Formats: sequence, C-alpha cells, structure tokens
Amino acid sequence: MRTKIKGKSGKPKSTIREKAYQYIQSRIAEGTLPSGGAISELLLAKELGSSRTPVREAISQLVSEGLLEQTPNRGTVVVRLTREDIVDLYELREALEVYVVAKVTREQLPPEDIKRLEHLSDGILTLVEELQASGEEHLNAEQMSRFVAADRGFHTLLMAFSFNPRIRKIVDETRLLIRIFAMRRLGYGVAKLKHIHAQHAAIIQAIVERDPELATLRLAEHIQISKQERLDEFDRNRRASSIEQSCSDLNF
Repeated sequence: MRTKIKGKSGKPKSTIREKAYQYIQSRIAEGTLPSGGAISELLLAKELGSSRTPVREAISQLVSEGLLEQTPNRGTVVVRLTREDIVDLYELREALEVYVVAKVTREQLPPEDIKRLEHLSDGILTLVEELQASGEEHLNAEQMSRFVAADRGFHTLLMAFSFNPRIRKIVDETRLLIRIFAMRRLGYGVAKLKHIHAQHAAIIQAIVERDPELATLRLAEHIQISKQERLDEFDRNRRASSIEQSCSDLNF
C-alpha cells in the first residue's frame, strides 16, 4: 500500500494540494484573483496554513489547464483572455452543454432532479425580491456572488446529469475561464435577473416535456446571449483602455 506523504499540517500532501487547487480556483471565480493578477506562492501558503510545495503543485496544475500562465517578468499570473478566446470558449461550452441537455431530455429526469434545478433557478428570484425591497437598481457585490453561485449551480447540476465526468470537467474549466473576464461586469438589475430566470424556466419546461429540440434551442439561445454580453463588455473595456492610454500619452 502506498503511503501518502504528509505536509506541514499533518494532512496527506495530496489532500492539501487539492485544497490549494480548489482555493485558487474559487479566488479566481470570485474575482479576488483578477485577470492578469500575480500569484504569490508564499501568500497563498500562508492563507492556507500549508507549506509552499502543495501550493506550487496546485499552481502547476492550473497552468497546465490554462487558468494561469507563466510570464518572464511577472512570474505566474491569472490568464488574460483575448476576444478570440471568449468566442472559442463559448463555442466549446455551447457544443457540450447542448449535447448534454439533449441527452438528459431524451432520458427523462426524475421529478426530484427537476425540483433541484428549479430550486437553484429560484435563487435568482430571491435576489429579484431583495433588489425590489431595497430600492437599489443593481445587485451589490455580495448579491452578485450569490447570483453567480445560483447560475453556476444550475448549469453544473445539468451537466452532472450527463454522468460523464470528462464533459463536466471541461465545461467547469470553460465556465471558470469565462468568469475570469466576466467578474468586471456591473451587478445585474431586476429586468436582467427576471430574463435569466425565464430562460432557465424555459429550459426546465422543455426537459419536463421531453422535447430535446426545444431544450437545445432554449439552452443555445441562453448561452449565445451570454456570449454576446461578454463580447460587448470586452469591446467596451478595450475602448476605455485605449482612451485612458491616449489621455496618459497626452499628459506625458
């Protein structure tokens, strides 16, 4: 029997590495490690209460998966996406998610799984109610994090019903890469939240009715709308950066 090497905390090294891997992923998803942000092995090890070795191994894994990249001057940083990257990622996501929803719809989900999807989607309606009660126009940072969790949970659960771990892993990584860029967006308002909930509800209804063609159509529309939003956002940020650079050059 193989003995797992124990790290600084006394836990098996592989467990600490996996914890570090998940921790860095979550920091990226939350936006606390933004696109282009530098990764500090030492700081992450301190935050996790571990040695640097499992953190280094987790970073290496994330580099191989494309979430982090190594640069000559700044060391390891969170990857920066190009416009073409965003298009490619959404095309991959759409191809896999549409395949899964068609498969799931043909096989018929049990009622308890339908309720799980509805519960996650209804979390968005809770945010609508909070926003309306507060009188604010947009979700704050904490509410936006909850929206992301509900939306991601809906799609992750849908992919889980494929019972194909390879598809789940690829889709999870693809969505996380997209999140790296998307964290800069403004919190959603009531109209947008209601629209997203309606899209989820339409996908669920098509699954309930066992209509694979309609389910794939609704999911594809949902993903394509998200893709266009990200591309529009990318273009806005690029224009803003260009203007900022021009002003800086003039001041110089």
